[in-house]
Amino acid sequence: MSLEAIPTVDLKDYREGSPAQKAAFVKALGDSFSGIGFAIVSNHGVPDTLIDQAYGAFQRFFALPDEVKAQYEDPALAGQRGYTSKGREHAKNSNVGDLKEFFHIGQIVEDGDPIRQEYPDNIFVDEEPGIEEYGVKLYQALETSGKYLLRAIAEYLDLPVNYFDGKVHNGNSILRPIHYYGIENPDAVPEGAVRAAEHEDINLITLLIGASAEGLQVKNAEGKWIAANPQPNQIVINVGDMLQRLTNNRLASTTHRVVNPPRARMHEPRYSMPFFLHPRSDMDLTCLASCIDAQHPKLYSDMTAGEYLDERLREIGLKK
Repeated sequence: MSLEAIPTVDLKDYREGSPAQKAAFVKALGDSFSGIGFAIVSNHGVPDTLIDQAYGAFQRFFALPDEVKAQYEDPALAGQRGYTSKGREHAKNSNVGDLKEFFHIGQIVEDGDPIRQEYPDNIFVDEEPGIEEYGVKLYQALETSGKYLLRAIAEYLDLPVNYFDGKVHNGNSILRPIHYYGIENPDAVPEGAVRAAEHEDINLITLLIGASAEGLQVKNAEGKWIAANPQPNQIVINVGDMLQRLTNNRLASTTHRVVNPPRARMHEPRYSMPFFLHPRSDMDLTCLASCIDAQHPKLYSDMTAGEYLDERLREIGLKK
């Protein structure tokens, strides 16, 4: 596999294809996750109209005055619902806040599952009702696509195809529309501040709807930064730390970042909408026995997904 570009796969091959097409999809996705930790997905199943509607709603919200947006930020929730203001989050190994603000929509439990008691209520916006209308629909559409991708990964790992189904049902997933705000005076940017410092994601997999501008870069296994530029009708997906931990590094949670634009374009904003697919908090992340052998000794201590999430939220400054 070339490490100079991110491979593209077609989810329709897995959902509707022949046995041979499904098998080819499983291998291509798994090899991409093993080699570079990222893939680009076509025919992902999320309607373009819904994406446009959600983008419009969140862009209108981010255009509101800061004092209005602040009404929808609750620091007690550790950034898990509602608005998170500019510069509050930083990468794990950085103390400089990222040049972004974002909004979180969490799980919507509709079947009476007792896990509902674990989740805070979603926070919606009086000034922009489209956040609830389109944000919830987008959350659910991405969750559905993510479940198919996890089924393919289960097959790649020689697990039962439905291995992840119960573990992610009503899981602690998050939709995070992000506004990388424009900077009118580049000299005012704090030293070392970037739109998103290099980091790895916490969750099982991330599904990222094509951003409004370039900037996402992925560090390949050779240490080279390569651009991740999907087409408008594609999404980028990547392995998170929880899946890397479960597979004892067989699947790679790859370092990535969002770089600042050239100085002359610092005033231009960038928007993106990642969906962080999390399992239920009680999922056991103990390394799979099939991923441990003499050449690949066990690398991680046993831990649940909830324990790991709590640890990481403290590291990135969202939880005290």
